Amino acid sequence: MPIEIKMPALSPTMEEGTLAKWLVKAGDTVKSGDLMAEIETDKATMEFEAVDEGVIAEIVVPEGTDNVKVGQVIAILAAEGEDASAAKAAPKAEAPKTEAPKVEAAPAPAPSPAPAVPATPAPASVSPVSGDRVKASPLARRIAAEKGVDIASVTGSGPNGRIVRADVEGTKPGAAPATVAAPAEAAAPAPAKPAAIPDIPHEATKLSNVRKTIARRLTESKQQVPHIYLTVDIRLDALLKLRADLNKSLEPRGVKLSVNDLLIKALAASLIQVPKCNVMFTPDQLISFQRADISVAVSTPSGLITPIITHADTKGVAAISTEMKDLATRARDNKLKPEEYQGGTASISNMGMFGIKQFEAVINPPQGMIMAIGAGEKRPYVIDDALGVATVMSATGSFDHRAIDGADGAELMQAFKALIEAPLGMLA
Repeated sequence: MPIEIKMPALSPTMEEGTLAKWLVKAGDTVKSGDLMAEIETDKATMEFEAVDEGVIAEIVVPEGTDNVKVGQVIAILAAEGEDASAAKAAPKAEAPKTEAPKVEAAPAPAPSPAPAVPATPAPASVSPVSGDRVKASPLARRIAAEKGVDIASVTGSGPNGRIVRADVEGTKPGAAPATVAAPAEAAAPAPAKPAAIPDIPHEATKLSNVRKTIARRLTESKQQVPHIYLTVDIRLDALLKLRADLNKSLEPRGVKLSVNDLLIKALAASLIQVPKCNVMFTPDQLISFQRADISVAVSTPSGLITPIITHADTKGVAAISTEMKDLATRARDNKLKPEEYQGGTASISNMGMFGIKQFEAVINPPQGMIMAIGAGEKRPYVIDDALGVATVMSATGSFDHRAIDGADGAELMQAFKALIEAPLGMLA
């Protein structure tokens, strides 16, 4: 018997995806574990492995197809010893069975002036002019069927042109349709037109699933999450000295810490120190987490993604650095697994390498906060009551005000600042 290969759910939230590329073709023999296709989800491009053995009889969904629903048949596999050509024809023979319910399904009954009478709805008729389903009450359909009246020839007097009992009772079999203009609402509303593109030389790029998801989630975040922003200036000199000392000692192990690695550790330690900020808001619960998993914003060719450093509060900075480099590399190659970018208790976004002095990041729902890191730069700074020069950066915390009060957010920012200015505390 032919085996239907269906669109897999490659993440818990995946409902549809893009079949980016087929790695096999019709006639190829596949074994369990062989790579069959690359599928673009709402977060990354992932490889799909074969589960069964056999010969590819037919590619049902061509590569590059968007919005392929989870569970939809994408290919047909002929089992070992089975005729591939016969397997290819099998699903097509069954296709009409799936179409039948569309023709016979009657629309939901709407309020009608006539008293309700139990009746079995007749099959829905189709307008010979427009091809649209005729709007009629189940009772009107039953009476029309008993009298032999073509329901499509009857003009409706009900709401939105719906055909009701009174319209059918006065109609004779074979009567021509009345010359009454159809109600305006009978026509389906036209889809909203896209914004007009200026008459300027340009290039249009199709939105990827990742970009669509980014747009949707960030729009929802700004519309639904009340953001509160808190900014502190932090002196970096002690952190930079510690980083230089650690890198010197870690050189034999091939580990080189970045400032961001130490900031990830500082944020994780701060969240454990101020647990009121290590939370997630739900409509009826406030979830408080017992560990700090930090989502780190990484820019990729397809868009922003946030791989997660789990247990960042208990991991050493060398382990964080090694893991972060691996996650960032695989994120840019679209090779992350769902569990490596889904979850997290808080996020950090560092744009200091681009020279950005300060910015306000958008919270990544359902997390309760995100830390935005600006560039470290030489600034006038008061040191021991004397004006001097220090390396200073600005950090801005964005907090979900439904879950985190301003005072609690301020306490987290104080803890974050203290750990960076006295960094040995985060290593203890």
